[in-house]
Amino acid sequence: MRYLHALAKTVAAAALLVVVLLPVARTGGPGGGAEPASAAYSGSPAYWLIASNGTVYQRGTVNYGDMSGYQLARPVVGGSATNDGGGYWMVASDGGIFAFGDAAFHGSTGGVALVRPIVGMAADPTTSGYWMVASDGGVFAFAAGFYGSTGGVRLDQPIVGMAPTPDGKGYWLVASDGGIFAFGDAGFHGSTGGVHLAAPVVGMSASPDGGGYWLVARDGGVFPYGDAPFLGAAGTGGIPPVVGLMSTPHGYPFPPNSTGNDVSQWQCPYYRGGSLPTTQPAVAIVQVSGGAIDLAQPSQCFPLEAQWAGENMSVYIYMDPVPSPPPAQALSGPAGQCAAGQATCESFNYGYHWATYWVDYARADGTNPRLWWLDVETTGGVWNLSSAAQPANAQVIAGAVAGLRSRGVVAGIYSTHLQWGEITGFDVTFPHIPLWEAGAYAINSGPNSAYQMCVSPDADHAPFAGGSTVVVQYGYDDPNKQFDEDYACP
Repeated sequence: MRYLHALAKTVAAAALLVVVLLPVARTGGPGGGAEPASAAYSGSPAYWLIASNGTVYQRGTVNYGDMSGYQLARPVVGGSATNDGGGYWMVASDGGIFAFGDAAFHGSTGGVALVRPIVGMAADPTTSGYWMVASDGGVFAFAAGFYGSTGGVRLDQPIVGMAPTPDGKGYWLVASDGGIFAFGDAGFHGSTGGVHLAAPVVGMSASPDGGGYWLVARDGGVFPYGDAPFLGAAGTGGIPPVVGLMSTPHGYPFPPNSTGNDVSQWQCPYYRGGSLPTTQPAVAIVQVSGGAIDLAQPSQCFPLEAQWAGENMSVYIYMDPVPSPPPAQALSGPAGQCAAGQATCESFNYGYHWATYWVDYARADGTNPRLWWLDVETTGGVWNLSSAAQPANAQVIAGAVAGLRSRGVVAGIYSTHLQWGEITGFDVTFPHIPLWEAGAYAINSGPNSAYQMCVSPDADHAPFAGGSTVVVQYGYDDPNKQFDEDYACP
């Protein structure tokens, strides 16, 4: 946050800040082996700061323009990035909209007599539209669906911001006391309503999978709920008070349409003479464990791979079923003390234990990735694929998802529609969970292109586990590839 503080000193003391954050199957499966694609993206954090006078400051991204030098009728109170991060909107308290870059203008309430002033806005993740919200909770939809409002309802405290769900079929409103109002398919994950706050809440942002959200207070305090990890306080000492928080269009540690690699111990120079890619790609996924859920890589490997991956690293855990006889980690845990032969209980405890173990392991090593993948695949033949075993298999994954979320990180799944069905029998789902899917040949051409698997997959490559595909592993048409290649969906 040192950079944020330095930028803020250039803003006139009377101008408040709106913070728009842009955390912009080895062959069979991760780490099995093609030349890394180059990427201009550096992997550094990217965000915009928007002052209430309409001035924009940026880091790690492009300044698409602002309202500096113009006399505004009303102050800017919020902003939102477009779905591809190629532009943004700013909104003033009278509902006037200012669009920059590839942000399209769909209308405004500028010039309309409002009952209460506009206090924020959010972009619809599935369209080029947006919503605005007034302090009484009245919602104004422009090229976006309307799912309800608190307009006309007596509120204890005024509404100060909003955030959309990942599919654009709902949104949350937040009041200055941290009270949350959920509409459409937005779930309630908690609030600070009724809690004494040192400073009022001024905005919110949703986690990438919609399973949680952050609230931010005027003093920079951040409150996570659901699966939203704790990010630390914004620390506003000496700068204009924070008036909002907005996260990236998709929220993952890689930009849309970027490429990169995933690596494992097989690419570690300390394990059988492997080698890592020579560049740091925009998508960098590292295996935190060894070749099994309960095995570590050689001690030097994970730190070296994490250094290669840099700030945009996500990590994955290779998943296995409970061995026989079940170890102590399976016999007790969040699912309780398991009776002899109670396979689903044992499986949940086992998955939970190893997921939390590897998060703690990574943190002890000085890294704290916020996106964790569970590698669920049939390669190696360790899973019993019978219908009788599938419920227990599914509970290993369910336990691991719960374990990751208990540590405040975002859980994702690496697999394919076919393998997920063979292992779990589609017995468990995790709404909106991010998916990393294997099986593409090239990015934009040929059979099973990565782009096609992102935007319009056929039945064999359909999303699974209740999730949405956000990364695709490609290069399966090249038997001599040196490194696995990965593509971030648009």
